[in-house]
Amino acid sequence: MPAPMTESALAQQLIEFYEKFSSWEADVVKNSGLSPAQMHTIENIGHAGPLRMKELAGKMGVTTGTLTVMIDRLEQQGLLHRLPHATDRRSWLVALTDRGEQLFREHHQYHLRLTAELTATLSPEEEERFSVILAKILGRL
Repeated sequence: MPAPMTESALAQQLIEFYEKFSSWEADVVKNSGLSPAQMHTIENIGHAGPLRMKELAGKMGVTTGTLTVMIDRLEQQGLLHRLPHATDRRSWLVALTDRGEQLFREHHQYHLRLTAELTATLSPEEEERFSVILAKILGRL
């Protein structure tokens, strides 16, 4: 039976995973001409559909002020557009344009391939446990 993992060792593994994942993401995103944060904006909208600014800011962990600047830039690039909310005239939704949708689909394929590569050595049971544990951790963040 292997020795129990120390908190320090686990912290180091998390840091190493973050660094490698961030490096991979930055490398993939650089070819799009966008920053990782801009691509994450497109990803969030691509997965959820049109969102209110406040909802999107919450998903991304940023302020609406920070998000507004990013949305303005992505809108200028023709990747996003603002739509009036159907039932709340004070609110706007942020949605992908056709170009933004295409970029989202292409980038999502990179994530699917990475997920397949990362989980290739796991059994189906380990992959399921990993997903459950990751969901639990994400629920705390």
